[in-house]
Amino acid sequence: MRRRASIREAVRVALDSLGCHKLRSFLTLLGIIIATTTLIGVVAVIKGMDAYIAERVANLGSNAFIIVRMPLLGEFNPKRVLDLLRRNPELRPEEYEYLRQNMTLAQEVGLETRNTRDVRYRNQNLENVSVRGVTPNLILIDVQQVNYGRYISEADNRHRAYTAFIGQDLVDRLFPGIEPLGKTLLVDGLPYEIVGVAKPLGTTFGQSQDTFVYIPIETFFKIYGSRRGMAINVRTRGPELMSETQDQARMLLRAFRHQRPGEDDTFGIIASAELMDLWHQLTGAIAAATIAVTSVFLVVGGIVIMNIMLASVTERTHEIGVRKSLGARRRDILLQFLVESSVLATVGGVFGVIGAVAAVRILEATTSVPAVIPISAIVLAVGLSTVVGMFFGIYPARKAAMLDPIVALRSE
Repeated sequence: MRRRASIREAVRVALDSLGCHKLRSFLTLLGIIIATTTLIGVVAVIKGMDAYIAERVANLGSNAFIIVRMPLLGEFNPKRVLDLLRRNPELRPEEYEYLRQNMTLAQEVGLETRNTRDVRYRNQNLENVSVRGVTPNLILIDVQQVNYGRYISEADNRHRAYTAFIGQDLVDRLFPGIEPLGKTLLVDGLPYEIVGVAKPLGTTFGQSQDTFVYIPIETFFKIYGSRRGMAINVRTRGPELMSETQDQARMLLRAFRHQRPGEDDTFGIIASAELMDLWHQLTGAIAAATIAVTSVFLVVGGIVIMNIMLASVTERTHEIGVRKSLGARRRDILLQFLVESSVLATVGGVFGVIGAVAAVRILEATTSVPAVIPISAIVLAVGLSTVVGMFFGIYPARKAAMLDPIVALRSE
């Protein structure tokens, strides 16, 4: 009971001191507040971006991966990029056909290629629209889904039909209040019949994902040629077969290109896991920098708290002498000052949490950056603040506890 009463008294004294010297208290806790705000803010942005990247960027479809000309690079190296561009040839339709016929672990193998063109309906024109040639089975691999109408069909592809499956942005901007199905859309001056509309995907980093036109890939080849950048989309039979299916695709494509054992792949395989790994490498560097900055502010804040507590020991030397003469033990004095320094730092941590929440809300309201504040980050930040206050309060507390009561009573 006595110890509890002593702790409550120490907490009360610390809070009274904060209230009586507001400016000094703010300056004392500024380092702790900045450190806590920075830590929680960065964790919130990283957590929010993790989910955002997984949903909007790294989502390649259900159990799917993509074979492309260029592999993912962990860091931008212009020389490495130029070397890969010289060494890695574009993917070709015959390579897609070879994989489609020989992959036993894949459920679907599709092909897509894309270009950027102007589209027009009557007197309305849109520039820089993504025009993609796709195989009909890409709907079973890609994230796109049919909202209404239909997707590109086998008959469309076989007959090289001028049919189009469009994104919601084109509906909103070219067909406001008009049923788009059956209408003729001019793509690069050529007429296409709209057969379907995709479900909206929304935006990624402020860029719309719904400004596109899908046409049969054979139609695309007829108009633009087949020597363009392509991507082979593969859907596995299940998530447990992802690695084996990638290995099979790699083996078959290397064999088709007559690559010798030991040679590097002349293509890249991209899956959601690889995209997330690349993202985590980036956020790992950001987290390391955040830890360094936070550590500096915590140390600065701790040193300021230690100086304030040393000044408090000097101001209250007579009080300490009185308490010791009335029976207070060294550990009672030590505990009192440790609790006071811990409470000071904890209050700074709480204000840092408030500042971080406010900053995150402002960030979400003014930008498209998502942020999620996990409870664990709040607990960690406040806990670190408390530990810092306790650590830097040890020296002042020990100095107070070691005071000779007679000498302390003589102090004015």
